[in-house]
Amino acid sequence: MRRQAECGRPPGPKGLVFNIMRFSLHDGPGIRTTVFLKGCPLSCWWCHNPESLSRHPEAMYAADKCIRCGDCVKACEHHALSWQDGPTSDLSVCVQCGECVDSCMADARRIVGEWITVDELIERIRSDVVFFDESGGGVTFSGGEPLMQPDFLLAALRICKADGIQTAVDTCGFAAPELVVRIRDHVDLFLFDLKLADTDRHRQFTGVDNALILQNLCMLVRNNKSVVVRIPVIPGINDDDSNIRGSMALLAQIGIQRVDLLSYHATGMDKCRRLGSPFRLPEVRPPSTEKMRELSEWFGREGFAVRIGG
Repeated sequence: MRRQAECGRPPGPKGLVFNIMRFSLHDGPGIRTTVFLKGCPLSCWWCHNPESLSRHPEAMYAADKCIRCGDCVKACEHHALSWQDGPTSDLSVCVQCGECVDSCMADARRIVGEWITVDELIERIRSDVVFFDESGGGVTFSGGEPLMQPDFLLAALRICKADGIQTAVDTCGFAAPELVVRIRDHVDLFLFDLKLADTDRHRQFTGVDNALILQNLCMLVRNNKSVVVRIPVIPGINDDDSNIRGSMALLAQIGIQRVDLLSYHATGMDKCRRLGSPFRLPEVRPPSTEKMRELSEWFGREGFAVRIGG
């Protein structure tokens, strides 16, 4: 019988969550509930969740919903909004107070990021237990980078494990090794991102080099943790022969056997527009089906168990 963690615990840390996606099929085995935590140490050019980067709640604006009433401009006491043929934001003075959101009757504005307790999160996760049990699924913690909120993540993982819920963590790997050690025994599966093999190119396109990332990946493999490496395929960035060969050589050396190839998509472009921030790859289009199949076959010939998609 599934056992639930005991009630009556003292309140744990709060976490900043920007989405809880139920019935996910792409973040680990079975039907899953994916918890997206805000905050990320990388600044990938292709990021499809730019609302995850900040460690604070922030406002998003959907121009297509705006009825041009101007109430948001009137409500902003910090003068972060002005009217220039529509509401225009000055992010340099915006304090993310949410007054503009409260004033918007058309729901064109919303705050991304909700502070919740561990118990509140666990209550939502438990509502999907029947689907986990029937499908072999569980909960996946993603982001952003979930290790940016280590205390909240660890507390949630512990309760999930006590409840018998299968756990996965989707991570970029850029975290202090001691934080990875803290959570690793409470994680059934690591979905570990590998962006680029070359350190200089990794720094150019993500803002950090990959030394710490590879160190943590090696540590997890040495400790016999279940790891699937996920490679986002970004045309013109990391789909060239040199990077693919380098990635396969690195993974073979580390001892990785399972690889997911994730096709780039441009959902981050519209999200950046709603956040009022620039998008750095406006001309890039998703890789073709043929290109994804070609890469999959290449990894397969080198002995990897490869899958297109998560």
